[in-house]
Amino acid sequence: MPSRISRVRDRLHDLEVDAALLTFLPNVRWACGFTGSSGLLIVGSESASFVTDGRYTDQAQAEVEGADVYIAQEGLSECVAEERLLEPFSRVAFQADHVSVARRDALVEDHEDVQWIPETSLLTRLVASKTQREVSRVQAAQAITDEVFREVVDLIEPGMTEREVGAEIVYRHRAKGAESMSFDPIVASGPNGARPHAHPTGRTLREGEMIVIDMGGVREGYASDMTRTVALGDPGDPARHGYNAVLSAQNAALDAAQAGMTGKELDAVARASLEEAGLAEYFTHGLGHGLGLEVHEWPRVSHTADDELPSGACVTIEPGVYVPEQQYGVRIEDIVVLRENGCENLTQTPKELLIL
Repeated sequence: MPSRISRVRDRLHDLEVDAALLTFLPNVRWACGFTGSSGLLIVGSESASFVTDGRYTDQAQAEVEGADVYIAQEGLSECVAEERLLEPFSRVAFQADHVSVARRDALVEDHEDVQWIPETSLLTRLVASKTQREVSRVQAAQAITDEVFREVVDLIEPGMTEREVGAEIVYRHRAKGAESMSFDPIVASGPNGARPHAHPTGRTLREGEMIVIDMGGVREGYASDMTRTVALGDPGDPARHGYNAVLSAQNAALDAAQAGMTGKELDAVARASLEEAGLAEYFTHGLGHGLGLEVHEWPRVSHTADDELPSGACVTIEPGVYVPEQQYGVRIEDIVVLRENGCENLTQTPKELLIL
């Protein structure tokens, strides 16, 4: 963990500031190890100070590395002022994309001698490149999701509701050691599957329909994310064609994925494959996103993403087609780790069309 504080210090030089104020909890956890729900971290060139409240006195002492710990008697900001933690600094970067206007105004009022420098991606690139330990944690979370999927598909039968399947997904993740869900699971059958971000409803599952299942859990703070599409009986030729097209597009993207290419270039590989199948117009979202301590992190993999994909980033590869006129949708999603000469797939669940 101290090495991460050092990496934050390297950013101070890049940003031409004396210190950085980290208030976004996933970034605070990344930098110093604190897993609680209340805390901030101030990193200077020669010092680091972590502030939390009395609920986390013991936890902070046990978890925080590389920073002095302060326990606020009132608010965190009041503690910063009382302890004069910002007094040595004249230019301080803050996470503008995670700070409200009201909080920014309070910082300015409480620390009149500080010049506040807004930064919208203060640690984005540092967090994106995962260590092997972080990759192992994503992989452990994904292993739970793989196991849950195997069990849940054995339960699915006509007459169940989408919500019932969703409830099984949540229960089984927690029973197998997930700390929480990465997000509310998606279970979308038939016409609901043609909505990329459908929520489980009371609709019953019916013979001859495709079912899109998107789920993930959190293990040791790190998220998993996987989508599979299954058929409850024979889904018909159009849906089979859609499934095969999405699988081909994903395989093409997996073969092409490597660090150094842009998100736009990787997205284009899958989109070109769907174009050949005559379904590109139904691919209505980006190909994927980074994940780690958050289920959606930088980098993005989409037709608008010009940034190069960094080595060590965990990203999803999830092409899909959503065809409302034929009342079906298909999405297939894996997590990969980008390397210099390819990628490593962390998802173990098979992808051949499963007919239940």
